[in-house]
Amino acid sequence: MPEANRATARTAALALLADAVCVLAFCTVGRRSHAEGLTVAGILETAWPFLAGTAVGWLGARGWQRPTSLAPTGLVVWLSTVVIGMLLRKATSAGTAVSFVVVASLSTAILLLGWRLGARVLARR
Repeated sequence: MPEANRATARTAALALLADAVCVLAFCTVGRRSHAEGLTVAGILETAWPFLAGTAVGWLGARGWQRPTSLAPTGLVVWLSTVVIGMLLRKATSAGTAVSFVVVASLSTAILLLGWRLGARVLARR
């Protein structure tokens, strides 16, 4: 694999990992704030719908092509994370109260778009 392709693949893998860590952090904080157990199984149970949404967003945006871009990758990943995550939660009888949708939307926007904004600022230095 040529060096440029290796660097691009590495950047994409790290960006995907960053997105997954952001979703897991969101779910961990949410479980903690509701006094739910902080077990790996519990966190994954909460996170799987959002992680599925993140994966769909990556595929839809072809995130590997511009993994650190705010648009389209960041916006598509964020919206997919929230919308698909909530649809999957609804389909599995998990909570989708309006207040939760608002908090999830804002929190994941800060996390999923925030790290990309930080990367953009650092890249311009």
